[in-house]
Amino acid sequence: MDEQGFTEWAAGRQRQLLRSAYLLTGDLHRGEDLVQEALTKVALRWSRLADGNPTAYALRIIARDNISWWRRRRDVPTDSFHDAGSSDEPEIALVVRRALARLTPGQRAVVVLRHFDDLTERETADVLGVSIGTVKSQNAAALARLRTGAPELISLIGRTP
Repeated sequence: MDEQGFTEWAAGRQRQLLRSAYLLTGDLHRGEDLVQEALTKVALRWSRLADGNPTAYALRIIARDNISWWRRRRDVPTDSFHDAGSSDEPEIALVVRRALARLTPGQRAVVVLRHFDDLTERETADVLGVSIGTVKSQNAAALARLRTGAPELISLIGRTP
């Protein structure tokens, strides 16, 4: 295994992966656990992933492991997101966390991957292991839910309803 290549990739992507995991779970500690598991799985397959897209593979692991955890627990964390520490814009971070907490895990995964990680519909579908149509419908449902259930987002971006 090319340990230096993996170490450099992991150091450069760990923060992005943690942000995505936190936004998916609403729990910093569970997000950290998901990232650690994903990095371990990427490391074990580094020789095959190094020339491809290891970040997409790691995001797929994070999203799938989170959904598997949720299915086992049947515990949707919608009441509150745990504090992830300080932010340059704590009000915006709080509004975003509360808005994401209103979404189902599938909707949240699509919104995080599409709008925070800036993946295409195809890339999001590949990461989640679903069809493009599912990504489109989950995204539309999530955005509709946010429009009606999270009006603070509208005021945050300066638009009137």
